[in-house]
Amino acid sequence: QAELVESGGGLVQPGGSLRLSCVGFGISLKNHAMVWFRQAPGKEREFVAGVSRIGGIPTYADSVKDRFTISRDNADNTLYLQMTSLKFEDTALYYCGRSRGPMPTMTNVDSWGQGTQVTVFS
Repeated sequence: QAELVESGGGLVQPGGSLRLSCVGFGISLKNHAMVWFRQAPGKEREFVAGVSRIGGIPTYADSVKDRFTISRDNADNTLYLQMTSLKFEDTALYYCGRSRGPMPTMTNVDSWGQGTQVTVFS
């Protein structure tokens, strides 16, 4: 059974950086479109970034474009999210998910991990 395990979250001041990791167990991440999404208290899940199944083409939410970078290491079977210039509004529980189909879309996410908490505070 596929399992995704996120890590790398933590406390950071505005303007700081974090790198999130998502390791796949029983699933080869390179064979799937993958997404990072987040959920803040009282808010709905929000797409953050995704990478296509073929070609590894990245897509980003407007709110994180030019600040976050998604990447996939096929050798380590790991998905990353490099986050820079963090803002208060980036505070949320971050999840990685498998998206069925060739492109990373929230509607096609059918498996995700337990999440890793990112808190931006001053």
